[in-house]
Amino acid sequence: MRQIPVEEAIGQVLCHDLTRIVNGKMKGPQFRKGHVIQESDIPMLLSMGKRTVYVWEMIEGMVHENDAAERLLAICQSANMLPSEVREGKIELKATCDGLFQVDTDSLNQINSIDEIMIATRHSNTVVHPGDKLAGMRVIPLVVSEQKLLQAEKIGKNVPILEVHPFTLKKAGIVTTGSEVSQGIIQDTFTPVLIEKLKEYSIEIISHLTVDDQKENIISAIGEVRTSGADVILCTGGMSVDPDDNTPAAIRDSGAEIITYGTPVLPGAMFLTGYFEDGTPVLGLPGCVMYEKATVFDLVMPRIAAGIRMQKQDFIQMGNGGLCLGCPTCHYPICPFGK
Repeated sequence: MRQIPVEEAIGQVLCHDLTRIVNGKMKGPQFRKGHVIQESDIPMLLSMGKRTVYVWEMIEGMVHENDAAERLLAICQSANMLPSEVREGKIELKATCDGLFQVDTDSLNQINSIDEIMIATRHSNTVVHPGDKLAGMRVIPLVVSEQKLLQAEKIGKNVPILEVHPFTLKKAGIVTTGSEVSQGIIQDTFTPVLIEKLKEYSIEIISHLTVDDQKENIISAIGEVRTSGADVILCTGGMSVDPDDNTPAAIRDSGAEIITYGTPVLPGAMFLTGYFEDGTPVLGLPGCVMYEKATVFDLVMPRIAAGIRMQKQDFIQMGNGGLCLGCPTCHYPICPFGK
C-alpha cells in the first residue's frame, strides 16, 4: 500500500473499503476496494474525514485483508454453512440447516494466538437453525504477512475447524417407570414435557410403555421399545439412589454399556447415558427434566439427536458452566448454563 493525499489520488485504485457513518441513517462502505477514485469523489472523502487514502501497491509476501479473509474462510467452512460476501475485510458464516454446531476449540485457540488474525464463533455444542450466525473472521490490518496465513492453514490441517451436524435421529421410545403411574394413582406429567422438548429436533415418539418399579419389567419394556425401531430410548422415573429405584440397574442389565451415571451438572446430577451394541442411545432422565426448564438433558440431547456418540470426557467437561443459576426469568439458551 501507499498512503497519499486524497487530492493526489485521482485515478488511483483503493486497496480497502472506506466506511461512511451517518448517525441514525447508515453505516457501510461508501467506496469499495478496487474503486478508481474520481475527481468528484474528493468532496465526499474529505467530508468523511479522509485526508489521505491507501492505494494498492503489491508487495511480495503480503496478502490483502479480503483475500486473507477468504483463506480463513477455507479453514473454517464445512457442509451446511453459507458464507457472506467479503465486507470491509470480514466474512461471516451462517447455518443452512437445523443441527448441532461444533468447534475444534484447540485449533481455534491456536489460530487466534497468531498476531493479526482472528476468528470468532458462537459457543460449541449449541443448537442452530437456518440463518443463525456461526462465525466471523478477518485479519486486523489491511494487509497481512502470508507466513501468518500459512501458519493458520497448517494448524487447520486442511480439515475445517467448524461443523454443523444435522439432526439425524427421528424416532424415540419412552419407558415410564413407577408403580404410582402404572397403577393410575398419579398422572404421567413427564411424557408431555419430553414430547415438547423433542419437537425442537423433529423427533417423534413411536413407542411408549409404562411399567412399575420391578427391574425385570423395566428390562422387558426397554427391549420392547428397542424392537419398535426407536433411534433413542428415554427412561423416566426411578433414577435416584433410593433402594427401590431400579431404572439405572435395569438399563445396565438390558445390555447397554453405561457411559456415565451421574454428571457434574445441576440440575441433572442423576442423569444416565448408555449405548447398545447397535449404537442406539438410552438415557435415564431424573425428575428435574420434567419440572426445570433447562437441565443436563438440554445440554446432551442436541448431540444425541445429531448422532454424536457421547464419551465420559464430554460429561467431565460439563462441570465448568454446568451450574444453572436459577434466574427468576429463564432465558436459556441465551445464558451461561452449559457454556
